[in-house]
Amino acid sequence: MVLHSLCLSPCPSNNNLIFRRDLMLLGLTSLSLTCLPISATHAEEEQQDPKMASFVDEINAYSYLYPVELASKKIVFKWVESRKPERYSSAAPLSPNARLRIVSERVDIFDNLIISVTIGPPNASLINLKDKSKWTAKDVADSVLADKSSLRVTSTERSAESSVLDAHTDEIDGEPYWYYEYLIRKSPNTMSEESGIYRHYLASTAERDGYLYSISASTLSPQWKKMGPLFQQTVSSFRLVSPTENYVPPFKDPWRFW
Repeated sequence: MVLHSLCLSPCPSNNNLIFRRDLMLLGLTSLSLTCLPISATHAEEEQQDPKMASFVDEINAYSYLYPVELASKKIVFKWVESRKPERYSSAAPLSPNARLRIVSERVDIFDNLIISVTIGPPNASLINLKDKSKWTAKDVADSVLADKSSLRVTSTERSAESSVLDAHTDEIDGEPYWYYEYLIRKSPNTMSEESGIYRHYLASTAERDGYLYSISASTLSPQWKKMGPLFQQTVSSFRLVSPTENYVPPFKDPWRFW
């Protein structure tokens, strides 16, 4: 192949053609690399942001963004609403004491992805300060995780089941938001437990009317390299929004199950 077929700049005339064979003989093959075209399209695709969709729950007054497509990798997520938004009193409990409840959830079974929103009061044994500006992100994370266990377990057993990898606090519109990353070591089956595959979570929590509103986005550890940056955008976008006439505070009609 002649060099002029690879060059971006004007190439020499037929009288001055230089062959790759000749370059190799001269030890100048590195020069030919400067003439190789660079794929601008590929670079642009790698820098493309994922396509995100907005979700707003007017019953519980919060919103967030979630990924629907990753064009650079030709991935379209197949989300299904496994739990449509519902009031706290009728929502599915996550523990025997029914303090923490799932008010909405969406899943992608194909990629093993879950985004869920829970509401529950702070755990008094872990958060005993009334001033929420003094709460640490680690305390909030421990409070949420303590009420997330589906079994009655001791604090030691719960620590063995889950571990917080990172926690920090940010202030948004004058309100604290607590962010944390954690692993759930309790595996869904023996095979995944033996292979060291666990669920990896990112979460954010905010407080309103004496209740903790939390979003968590998770997948299995082998998927984390791909999904971690996307879930970071989802969790960072979580906001408590101004209530509309459809808002039902968690403390309203606690006896009502419909």
